[in-house]
Amino acid sequence: MPVHVWAILGLLAGWLGSLVMGERQGFVMNVLVGVIGAILGGFLFSLCGQDAITGLNLWSFFVALVGAIILIAFFRAIRGPQVG
Repeated sequence: MPVHVWAILGLLAGWLGSLVMGERQGFVMNVLVGVIGAILGGFLFSLCGQDAITGLNLWSFFVALVGAIILIAFFRAIRGPQVG
């Protein structure tokens, strides 16, 4: 997939993932979380025998969203409880 398609998919998945998880992130972080989440989601789904990222479609968006949510949850667990 071309880089601009990864960026679009990443932006949408990262943005929606941050909304689901209640995180406040900027534009760049949404793209990064979404793209890394797409890679992570694709890896995890392929381990389970499912199709991974197949292009710019609803299934790929779902895989990227699941990966973004897992990534945000992982960093939230490492960061620990927030005071304030």
